[in-house]
Amino acid sequence: MLIGMNPKKSPTSPAPKAEGAFIFDTTAETFEVDVLKLSLEKPVLIEFWAPWCGPCKQLMPVLEQLVGARQGKIAMAKVNIDESPELAQAFRVQSVPMVVALYKGQPVTGFAGVRPPKDIDHLIEQLLALHNQNQPEALDIPASLKEAALLLDAGELGTAQNLYAAILSQDALQVEAYLGMIRVMIAAGEIEQAENMITGAPAQISGDIKFAAAKTALELAKNAQNAGDLAALERRITLDPNDLQAKFDYAESCFAHGQKDKAVDALISIIRADRTWQEDKAKTLLLKYFEGWGFADPASVAGRKKLSSVLFS
Repeated sequence: MLIGMNPKKSPTSPAPKAEGAFIFDTTAETFEVDVLKLSLEKPVLIEFWAPWCGPCKQLMPVLEQLVGARQGKIAMAKVNIDESPELAQAFRVQSVPMVVALYKGQPVTGFAGVRPPKDIDHLIEQLLALHNQNQPEALDIPASLKEAALLLDAGELGTAQNLYAAILSQDALQVEAYLGMIRVMIAAGEIEQAENMITGAPAQISGDIKFAAAKTALELAKNAQNAGDLAALERRITLDPNDLQAKFDYAESCFAHGQKDKAVDALISIIRADRTWQEDKAKTLLLKYFEGWGFADPASVAGRKKLSSVLFS
């Protein structure tokens, strides 16, 4: 994750460039955000110029035309050296016009003076080729989601998290991957981080009908923190198989320990013994488990079949 950049703005700083603009003026005060941060995403051509420089006026429209033709694949920042001499000094500008290509925060090429359009066009194509080489291979998102879900079910939390993160880096609004990350954190016991992801979810994700499952999973995880001792509850049930409260507590403890099938079986046992026990308390919790795990989860699929068998037998 990038560290936030918050440079101080001076009263004479130009207004921020419009979102999506890729040809803009910049100064020493805005350079870090406008240029350095942007260069992490795409190549940026920096033209150092001055109002009194005749060749600068000749070169600038050529650069603007060639950069504009790429429709945002590359950006262009214009630095007036009279207004920002510290930037000219930092880049060792000896004369203007001078062009520096910045990528990933580092100068990678450049030239001084006026060049023919075909030379500049060739330079831009080289920069775009460099950028394409640095792009991660596109994921098959549906297949990757299935793989990540299997990893999560198998307890391979670190690998599942990395895969969900890779999906989100390709599509930041992928709901299933976002929910998967929340489930990974819950499974890892990182309840606070999971809660932060839920409260900080983008509107496009929080408004999705599937998002309710994340809230349910978090609620269950919080309740599970107070679950009783698994071995002690097993002894209580052995001594009294009709102790439905012990079975209910045992289900919660199994859930807390990631033993999904045992949690389902304990609740099914209660429903089989008394379908309406404590106002359908067991059935209500079981349905919450299905929602929290996700309805495609193997434990949910098997559990629904068991519940149907009991209710409709």
